[in-house]
Amino acid sequence: MENLDVMVLRSLRDWRVAGKRALLATVVRTWGSSPRPVGSIMALCEDGAVVGSVSGGCIEDDLVYRFTQAYATGQGQSIPSGPPGTVKYGISADEAHRFGLPCGGTLELLLEYDPAAASLAELVQALDAGKLMQRTVRLADGLVSLSEARAPQELSMGSAELVNTFGPEYRMLLIGAGQLTEYLATMALFSGFAVTVCDPREEYRGSWSVPAATLLADMPDDVVLAFKPDRRSCVVALTHDPKLDDLALLEALKSDAFYVGAIGSRRNNESRHQRMVEHFGQTPEGLERLRGPIGIYIGSKTPPEIAVSVMAEILAVKNGVTLPRDMGVAQAKNELAISANDPGALVCGVQRLGA
Repeated sequence: MENLDVMVLRSLRDWRVAGKRALLATVVRTWGSSPRPVGSIMALCEDGAVVGSVSGGCIEDDLVYRFTQAYATGQGQSIPSGPPGTVKYGISADEAHRFGLPCGGTLELLLEYDPAAASLAELVQALDAGKLMQRTVRLADGLVSLSEARAPQELSMGSAELVNTFGPEYRMLLIGAGQLTEYLATMALFSGFAVTVCDPREEYRGSWSVPAATLLADMPDDVVLAFKPDRRSCVVALTHDPKLDDLALLEALKSDAFYVGAIGSRRNNESRHQRMVEHFGQTPEGLERLRGPIGIYIGSKTPPEIAVSVMAEILAVKNGVTLPRDMGVAQAKNELAISANDPGALVCGVQRLGA
């Protein structure tokens, strides 16, 4: 599945190339809780079509009504021309309730009217080529300039311009083409990752059934080198085979990948660390970034549930969320054992007094 921002920009480009009027909405500021982060974008076409999201749906509905439905009935304006404008939602408690914003949530949007088709085409072409692009909008007149960025940056808006960074999409490299990999690859694709799977074992590649993922037959460590993991990449080993996993993981640890991990129990993870220290000259400090066992503990036993736990951990790390590790797992297992012996001992995850 394509990166959401690229989908929005590609649709907006197509509308503008076809001569249709359209606007681009960008979340530029938030106060309190907000359903979508700063930098989120959506595009609205004059016919009411919407791609992307700036809220849970209510604000999108308001924009559609304001610029298309109300205009069609003579009660509002069409998409205007001219420089960008701003609009705030959730200023009052009534508005927050009306637009489905969390309690106390307020967000501000920048609305760009009829962005230039040529600039959008240039941006989409650069993103398709895997480039990280900086898009600067001059607020006085909406003039857009594009430049290649060296590193991802948070959106910034001052009195004169808006600067936002787009692409490249997040990437996931999975080692091993087994059943668990198929579930994890599918979830990653739906989460906007470009997925590559490598497995030199023909018997596993022959039954692969996720066509949207790139499937390679090379040795995993060679694939990691060619993959060139960056800060928007993760590498996950899923074969349980040291001959396939270990060298690839060591190469991944040399990169800027935001997540490097391997499937297996705690005992397997300890053995992996020991091998890497004894046979490959690694140090405990050098292996701190290697995650294992991977996944958030949810009591999962089946491949799809394990994939859910792993995908949840990857997204949490990607989003900068601090995760409980050993203490959280021990507590969860203890509560699971208590509830198994006495289902009434836990109420909403809290141990009943005296249980």
